[in-house]
Amino acid sequence: MKGMRVLGIDCGSEITGYGVVEQGSDGHLRHITSGAIKLSLRNTLAMRLSHVFSELRTVIQLHRPDVAAIEDVFYALNAKTALKLGQVRGVALLAASSCGLQVAEYAPLTVKSAVVGYGKAEKQQVQQMVARLLDLPEPPHPSDVADALAIAICHLHTSATLLRQKVGGPR
Repeated sequence: MKGMRVLGIDCGSEITGYGVVEQGSDGHLRHITSGAIKLSLRNTLAMRLSHVFSELRTVIQLHRPDVAAIEDVFYALNAKTALKLGQVRGVALLAASSCGLQVAEYAPLTVKSAVVGYGKAEKQQVQQMVARLLDLPEPPHPSDVADALAIAICHLHTSATLLRQKVGGPR
């Protein structure tokens, strides 16, 4: 199995986290880069969306992931929040697809189950497990960055499982 590099994206209306994780042919996970795109509420919505788009494209161009993974739409407390999140998510999808990347989408429960082993894990548990899986000296902060790395790890685990099932190898 050839190694794979995945860009994980955790969309937010104030902070969008990103993380690039690579899994070598030996199965070892390696942290390539991660960070938070912080959006100023003083800027117009159009300016904030443009910032997310350009920052994600820069990450893609610098680190050349093979695929992107993003959290699927989830329940929001109010319609206005859901709409803003949907707009950021749309821009993230556009940034990835405009760079020629396929985009995989995962439900939050799926991501937490893949990384922590429990779909209702707390943010701190996700941060701790991401740090452990990637041999990081400390948990990623803010939690949006840990979530983005978790999404990338989830895609790598899912892809490896699907490949083993397709090939008929050990499960």
